[in-house]
Amino acid sequence: MIRTEEMMLNVGPQHPSTHGVFRLVIKVDGETIKEATPVIGYLHRGTEKLAEDLQYTQIIPYTDRMDYLSAMTNNYVICHAVETMMGLELPDHAEYLRVLAMELGRVASHLVWFGTYLLDIGAVSPFLYAFREREVIINLLNELSGGRLTFNYMRVGGVKWDAPDGWIEKVRDFVPYMREQLEGYHDLVTGNEIFLNRVNGVGRYTKEEALQYSLSGANLRCTGIEWDLRKHEPYSIYDRFDFNVITAEEGDAWSRYQCRMGEIEESLKIIEQAVEQIPNDGQFMAKVPRIVKAPKGEAFVRIESPRGEIGCYIASEGKKEPYRLKFRRPSFYNLQILPKLLEGENMANLITILGGVDIVLGEVDG
Repeated sequence: MIRTEEMMLNVGPQHPSTHGVFRLVIKVDGETIKEATPVIGYLHRGTEKLAEDLQYTQIIPYTDRMDYLSAMTNNYVICHAVETMMGLELPDHAEYLRVLAMELGRVASHLVWFGTYLLDIGAVSPFLYAFREREVIINLLNELSGGRLTFNYMRVGGVKWDAPDGWIEKVRDFVPYMREQLEGYHDLVTGNEIFLNRVNGVGRYTKEEALQYSLSGANLRCTGIEWDLRKHEPYSIYDRFDFNVITAEEGDAWSRYQCRMGEIEESLKIIEQAVEQIPNDGQFMAKVPRIVKAPKGEAFVRIESPRGEIGCYIASEGKKEPYRLKFRRPSFYNLQILPKLLEGENMANLITILGGVDIVLGEVDG
C-alpha cells in the first residue's frame, strides 16, 4: 500500500503561468489537490483611493494600468460614467473611433490569451503566431494614440485626437488578414487531439454556479448563458452593429476556448461595419468645459471588457475630483471560483484551469 502525506506547495507569485504576481497556496496529496487558496494584493496600487485627489481626466492613465491588456475599455468605462452624470452627447465620429479602438483591443487581448494559454499547456508555435498578429493591432493603436500598451486615448466627451490619415483604410485591410490567420489557428489548434485531451471536461462548472459566483464574459457564456452587455444593454453605438453573442454549453476549459475564439470573429464583424459607417466630419470631441466637474450625485455604468463585465461607480460632490470612485473588476470576480475548480483536480490540470479563467493581475489587485 502506497502511503502519501499532504504537502503545502506555493505556485507563484513568481511563476510564468500565473500571468502576474499571483500566489496559489495549495495542499497536495500525491498529485491530487486537496485545497487551493489564492493570495492576491502583491500588485495593489490603490487606484480608487488615489482617484479622490485627481481630476477626472487625470484618472484615465490609471485605468490603463488596471487590465493592461484591454486599456481602451478601461479608458472608456471611466469616461462613460462621467459623461452619464453630465448628460453629454458625443459626436458620432468620436463614438466610432472609440468602438474601433475597443474592438481592436479586444482582439489583441484574446490573442494574448490564446498564445499564452497554449504556451502554458505545452505548445510554442501558437504563441509566436498570436503575437505576430497582435503586433499588427498594437501598431494600429500606436498610430491612433501614441502608446503601445497604456494608451490614455479617451477623454470625457470624446477622444484625444482624430485618427491619422489612412488609418481607417489600414484597419479595413486588417480584417481579412486576421480572418485568414484565424483559420490557421483553428487548423493548428482547435482540432488538435492533444489540445482537446488537455481541455475537454477540465474545470467544469454549471450555469447555476456561474451565476452564484457572479462570473461574466466568456466564463459565464461558456455555460450557455447568452449575456453580453454590448448586445443586451447596448452602450455607445453598439446597437448599430450586427454581431452574435458566442456561447458554449459544457462550462469547461474547452467551452471557454470556443467562446473566446468566436468572440475574435465577432469583433472583426463589428470593426468591418464600423469602418464602413464612420462619418468623415472629423468631430472627435463634444463641447466640454476645460475643467470637468461631474454634477452632485452618483452614477454606475457597466460595459463588456474582454475579461467580462467591468463597472464604474462614481459619487460626486460637484467638484473636479470624485468624492468616491469604485470599479467592478471582472478578473477579481472570475477568480473567486478557482478554489472550487481546483479541489480534487490533478496537479497537471492546475495551470490549464487557471489559464482558462483568463485573469489580469492589475485588475485583480486594484
